[in-house]
Amino acid sequence: YSVFIGLVVVVALCVASWFLSPKGENQVLWRSSLILSVVSCYLMWAITFLAQLHPLIEPRKALSEEFWEH
Repeated sequence: YSVFIGLVVVVALCVASWFLSPKGENQVLWRSSLILSVVSCYLMWAITFLAQLHPLIEPRKALSEEFWEH
């Protein structure tokens, strides 16, 4: 459930950055920069989290100690 909780937090941060961005001629720049950085961080975290949750490569069992005693 942590992916969905993170998504709710990201949406809340995006809405906050939309309404709380400083007024002026650079408002669009502030909004887009904040929203893009929050979404990029979330995507990076979610992909890393999900890749560790279901890895594509399974760990292999180590060689037994008998093999190393030769």
